[in-house]
Amino acid sequence: MSHHTLSPRQYLILGLVSICAPLGDSCLSRGMTAMPSISLAHPGALIAAVFTPWIAGGIALLIGFFASYLTALSWADLTFVLPATALGNVVVALLSRFWLHETISLERWAGIVLITLGVSFVAQGPSLTQRPANHQPEMEEASEVQPR
Repeated sequence: MSHHTLSPRQYLILGLVSICAPLGDSCLSRGMTAMPSISLAHPGALIAAVFTPWIAGGIALLIGFFASYLTALSWADLTFVLPATALGNVVVALLSRFWLHETISLERWAGIVLITLGVSFVAQGPSLTQRPANHQPEMEEASEVQPR
């Protein structure tokens, strides 16, 4: 089993995944606390909410998350990328506590610590599964169209 060494750019992409999602979610939460309750039965209120500054910023950050997440998945396995972003759990907790002024119970802090420790074990493995040269994933095989 060989370990794939990540480049500084790849670490940056993983960092963006870990930071953009919690920041985006926190902006959405901040924006929604200033809004009245929204119901899917009134889509106009939902559309109006999208154009408020905090929510628009949150959406932009989540688009950044999605772009960096897709980038990471282009060079690493899902089982590496998703756990490697667990730092986002800590960032969410810190933003929630110190920026949004939410109360976080001892049980939640313990859960965040346990998740982060557990993920550290996963992050020790290779970032990409080595496959034989003749291996094609099922999706690629199914998408190949034979000429008639």
